[in-house]
Amino acid sequence: MSTPASTPSHTPPTGLQRLTAWVTRETTGGLLLIIAAAAALVWANSPWRDAYASLASTTIGPEALHLDLTLAQWAADGLLAIFFFVVGLELKYEFVAGSLRQPRRAGVPILAAVGGMAVPALLFVLVLKLTGDTSAIDGWAIPTATDIAFALAVLAVFGRGLPAAIRTFLLTLAVVDDLLAIVVIAVFYTDSVSWVPLGLAVVALVVFRMLVTARRVHRWALLPLAVVIWVLVHSSGVHATVAGVLMGFLVPALLIHGEHHPRTHSFERVWSPISSGIALPVFAFFAAGVSLVDDGVLGVLSQGVAVAIMVALVVGKCLGVLGTTFLLTKLTPLRLAPGIGLRDLLPVGLLAGIGFTVSLLIAELSFPPDSVHAHAAKAAVLAASVIAASLAALALRADARRADRSTDMNEDGLPDDVTEFIGGEDSQSH
Repeated sequence: MSTPASTPSHTPPTGLQRLTAWVTRETTGGLLLIIAAAAALVWANSPWRDAYASLASTTIGPEALHLDLTLAQWAADGLLAIFFFVVGLELKYEFVAGSLRQPRRAGVPILAAVGGMAVPALLFVLVLKLTGDTSAIDGWAIPTATDIAFALAVLAVFGRGLPAAIRTFLLTLAVVDDLLAIVVIAVFYTDSVSWVPLGLAVVALVVFRMLVTARRVHRWALLPLAVVIWVLVHSSGVHATVAGVLMGFLVPALLIHGEHHPRTHSFERVWSPISSGIALPVFAFFAAGVSLVDDGVLGVLSQGVAVAIMVALVVGKCLGVLGTTFLLTKLTPLRLAPGIGLRDLLPVGLLAGIGFTVSLLIAELSFPPDSVHAHAAKAAVLAASVIAASLAALALRADARRADRSTDMNEDGLPDDVTEFIGGEDSQSH
């Protein structure tokens, strides 16, 4: 008599696994950022604001290595390196095996990202000249950035039912936006370069590449080496977050040594929860604590630099993304992905105006910490991000309610075959 086949048992996820899955949800990442920024803003404007300032300025680290940094600096230089490492992993995969692999398919969102950075920068400078506050011109790059986590969270909540191609467009745009922002930080916000530590960092990166492509990955060796690379890049004068991106780029994105998953995915599964659950919220907590007690909200946001940032992020980003896309699809052979049309890119343009994390970082690099411009710039980034997110949410719901979708939304002469929508399993990131 044959024995009936036993049903395979599935081990229930552990508490840590459930927490990791929750933290890596797009909606969770945005929520944690908002909570951290709100907590900092409330504390910095409460009767106990001196305690917040004291905490942010607390210095720890070895002075001999020039690592005697404040907690706020550790969050910006250290923890954000983890975030940029994850960004580097995403970029590597997208360029080698993802949506950026095919220039024709990725051409529109890539060029839209360029337009979405150039127009806000130009608009920022124009507004400053009109207001006469040209002393803040160094902050031109502040409104060029897009916050991936925040923007995707808003899209995940309010874009349910829309074609998943819209999410791919936004993700591609935001990833390229981050890459360009990293280049801007490295080129325009590096005062001087110490070539000896930079050269040693390059040597260490070569060793990192050898270890990360070996048949067996020795994590016990990679983590200390990564710390060494970060220290060397920080000592060179180049912003330390660049170290994270470079290491992310060195991780293989194709299958090697008979493995079933690219190593970019394996590393991302480990570090993405740390980035979303710890690095970004802690940075937001220390960066968003802007005191508005002395000048008041209107007093701070009426400054020329604040007006320029808000206009550039909310209006400039949208104009840059929409205008570039319109010109490309009308004047060149490039087309949008099947299922989406120009009307879908109004909410995408507004989502791109959520600067938040990277904009706050560039604001810190642009102006001295206690300067008037620094406080106004940070307050403007927060206000603009909230405005852009709110308008994007309304635009997404309006777009989702519109039923008059043609069979050729992207106007490429071929009928669209849309089977994936935001809110389904397939809409999640790799």
